[in-house]
Order: sequence, then C-alpha cells, then structure tokens
Amino acid sequence: MKDSKPVVVGIGELLWDVLPTGKRAGGAPINFVYHATQLGAEGYAVSAVGNDVFGTEIVQELDKNGICHLLGTVEYPTGSVMVELKDGIPTYTIIEGVAWDHIPLTQEAVDLVKEADAICFGTLAQRSPESRATIHALLSYARKEALRFFDVNIRQSYYSKELIASLLEEANVFKINDEELDLIREMFSLSEDEDTACRQLVERYSLRYMILTAGSRYSSVYTVADKSTILTPKVEVADTVGAGDSFSGAFVYSILAGKSLREAHQTAVGTAAFVCTKEGAWPAYPI
Repeated sequence: MKDSKPVVVGIGELLWDVLPTGKRAGGAPINFVYHATQLGAEGYAVSAVGNDVFGTEIVQELDKNGICHLLGTVEYPTGSVMVELKDGIPTYTIIEGVAWDHIPLTQEAVDLVKEADAICFGTLAQRSPESRATIHALLSYARKEALRFFDVNIRQSYYSKELIASLLEEANVFKINDEELDLIREMFSLSEDEDTACRQLVERYSLRYMILTAGSRYSSVYTVADKSTILTPKVEVADTVGAGDSFSGAFVYSILAGKSLREAHQTAVGTAAFVCTKEGAWPAYPI
C-alpha cells in the first residue's frame, strides 16, 4: 500500500443495483470506497462474490474504477437488489442468500484493516452470522486512531436495537438520516429534540463525528465541541441512489486529507449533490 494516500476500506455488501435503466454496481460500504477513491484515497472493497457472470462483471467494475479488492468467491450467487424509483427516490428489494452474506475472514483482510485509515461498515451485511462474525473480527484489528465509520443504513427488517448498539460501541463516526433518527430516538430513549438527540449519541458513544443528513433540506455534522450545518443545494435530481454514501466517502477522505470540519462537510455536500444529478451510485467524476 502507498504511503502517500489515505487507505479506506469498505466491508460488507457488494452487489448489483438493478434499476429500470439497467444494472449498476453498488452496496453502501463499497459506494463509500468508490467516492473516497475518486477523490484520491486508496480504496479497498472487502466482500464476497459468486462464481458467476455477475461476479466476474462486478470485479471488472471495481478494477475499472481503481478500487482494490479482497473478495471471497463463494458458492452463492453474486448479490443483487431490485431498485424502483419514484421521483428519483429509490425503494429497494434486497435478495437474500447471496455471496455477501458469506464474507470469509482472511489473513489478507486482517492485515489490510491493521493498516487502514478508515473502515466503513453498516447493519445490512450483518444480517447473516458468517458475515457478521467476519466484520466484528476485522474491526477488532483496527488501529485506535483509524476512523471506524458506521452508516446505520437501515433496510427492510435487517436490523435490531442490539445490533445497532453493538456497532455503535465499535464506531467512532456515526452517520444517520432524519428518518433513521426517528427510529433510533425511540429505540435508545433519546431526546425529542433533534439537536439534543445527536449530542446525546456523541456523548454516549464517545463519537468523533456524528453525521445527520436530512435529504433535500440540510445536513449537520457534530463533534464534542463543534457543529456544522449546511443547506442542501437545489439540483436537477436524476436519482438519489448512493448519494448518502458519496457524502460519507467525501467527508472521510477530506478529514483524512487534513481539511477542517467545515471544509470536509462542504466537500461532502457538494459531492452528494453532484451524485444526485447522475444515475446510479458510481457516476464518473468530472476531470
């Protein structure tokens, strides 16, 4: 690995988003890596694919976009998600029993995580015992100073209070949207006031950063001593698939590159706005 670039790792679901216009590579932790890589990070995908055409094609997508990868090849089909769009807003039907439910724990992945500057993970890939065990094991090898980025990314029924609480204990960065905050507020007996609830999470789990996104309205980033709030720019939306992940990847890369909280937040907001104007989670970046 190169010393000149921050090393970011996404552990979890790698899949095809099957949209009305065709299939596009995706999966929240790997979307995060894609955008950090586009901005200048050295990015790695840790996941699993099937021994099938979809698996071969998604590896080609990773290679084409400069994303390094440690992928198990398992006897399950490569993951896919059916995406329906209404006014650019996606709803997801997530296929079960797929490759990323069976991410293997390898020495190569352990060695990678030991060197990583940031690791992204979420709840979805932990719906299966095998991938959950792998993710928890890998996080135990992360350096103390590394950013451990937990994007709650609630989908269908693949979450629980116990799972979210255990992941918050492992994280030092937490990202959530306004709808997810409503759910978490009730689960964890947080304040009805949004600002107070976010500060409670920062304090309760000793978070370095707490990120709240509120779609087309605004986003806020909290630290123990600071807060940044930026209104969401108005853009012509193609779809919002992967927009939150692009925010995450841009924010983390910017922090690792030495930007201030406000500068990193502004980069994240601008990146997410750009992604909303394009189809799919991995749009080509302007040169």
